[in-house]
Amino acid sequence: MLEFAILGLLHEAPMHGYVLRKRLHETLGTFRTFSYGSLYPTLRKLLRAGYLVEELDEADDRAWSRRGRRVYKLTAEGKERFGELLGDAGPQTWDDEGFGVHLAFFSRTPADVRMRILEGRRRRVEERREGMRAALARAEEKIDRYTRELHRLGLETSEREVRWLNELIAHEQAERQGQPDPSRPDGPQRRGTRPTEQTD
Repeated sequence: MLEFAILGLLHEAPMHGYVLRKRLHETLGTFRTFSYGSLYPTLRKLLRAGYLVEELDEADDRAWSRRGRRVYKLTAEGKERFGELLGDAGPQTWDDEGFGVHLAFFSRTPADVRMRILEGRRRRVEERREGMRAALARAEEKIDRYTRELHRLGLETSEREVRWLNELIAHEQAERQGQPDPSRPDGPQRRGTRPTEQTD
């Protein structure tokens, strides 16, 4: 998933390592925590694979020295690899970590792949929710109130996510059929237009 995120961010523009690290935190911080110590080994792996090239920043005053800042840039092979990962909708994309990273790049993901990932994620969360309900029912009288509340929090979180996924799926389906977005009562308005006023 870190490989996917790096390729996706560098697909936007070449970046210095520290800028890439900041963008990763901004993009993935909500979904996962990653070790900064894993960033540079992953970059070296991508360089060896031919997905990236490393260039000295000519605008850097230290470019002439060994301490000059280096810019990471996607190669044609890297762009192709990113496209392959965008098209992946397998079970690993439904897990907590995989789903969050793929969601961050949904705007570039093909519509049919988005739908498969969303439906797979919904099944995964529904299975988790039912498992929590069964576990809570079995352990209701055997656990203290704080543990019980912890279980309920997990159950409520799963239920909220299922509702949220249902909305996203409905939106995807409406877009496919060219219908108004069901999550918006007034439907989508065309950009740059205003609703017409009724006159008596």
